[in-house]
Amino acid sequence: MTAFFALTTSLLWGLADFGGGLLTRRTPALTVVVASQAIAATVLGAIVVATGGWSEAGPRLWFAVAAGLAGPLALFSFYKALALGPMGVVSPLATLSVAVPVGVGLVLGERPGLLQVAGIAVAVTGVVLAGGPQLRGAPVQRRTILLTLVAALGFGTVFALITEASTNVTGLFLSLFVQRVTSVAAGGAALYASVRRGTPALPEGGLPRTALPALAFVGLADVAANGTYAVAAQHGPVTVAAVLASLYPVVTALAARGFLSERLRAVQAAGAGLALLGTLLLATG
Repeated sequence: MTAFFALTTSLLWGLADFGGGLLTRRTPALTVVVASQAIAATVLGAIVVATGGWSEAGPRLWFAVAAGLAGPLALFSFYKALALGPMGVVSPLATLSVAVPVGVGLVLGERPGLLQVAGIAVAVTGVVLAGGPQLRGAPVQRRTILLTLVAALGFGTVFALITEASTNVTGLFLSLFVQRVTSVAAGGAALYASVRRGTPALPEGGLPRTALPALAFVGLADVAANGTYAVAAQHGPVTVAAVLASLYPVVTALAARGFLSERLRAVQAAGAGLALLGTLLLATG
């Protein structure tokens, strides 16, 4: 069960990153984050009301609030880093986020077996290679590296916090709702401050109607990924769930190949193969 939900997480996050990357080509990154999260919060609010999720309110929701504060910062930093590029450095470097939940799992006493350790090493190597790392001639600004590391820390923190925010499915819906409301509030405040400084919130000509379905997809895929990761981490080793969930760069690369006809470099194809091998080792370990 852990492997299934963690791999579903990587699929959803990979597609959400692909959609978010496309949207930020024409729309400011912070606007994409706030709008997509607001749509997700609206849908989650309806689910919470329908399921009576308010009955699960308790101290654990503070974990969701903290995750809601870390999430927008991580997403904004990641999108800005992708815009500065090169993506072949940003994408694999962001997978350092896996260090936070894996570290938490080890501190809590989890000890993966030898086969799982091998699977983790192979899978992480595969993810880094699947990002298409720049091996030469790629100047990287310090700001890009800093933004990517901030994003990785933020993503890893969300990984760890959302796992602690609930203990059952009904509570999970409520915690995800609280997380998204917090994200919208924090991101909205940042967007307002940005606009006050003269940065436009919308592209020239306004936001096209065709962007709304894409924003909805990005927001809902992201929140669904948070949910499936929480289930994966609660029903199995966090170390395994975190590594499998971090395979999303492979999905993003494959989506770019399928939808944008971007050709995979040899190193990316090799990385995808290693990621698959690592996944098999983790699933059987």
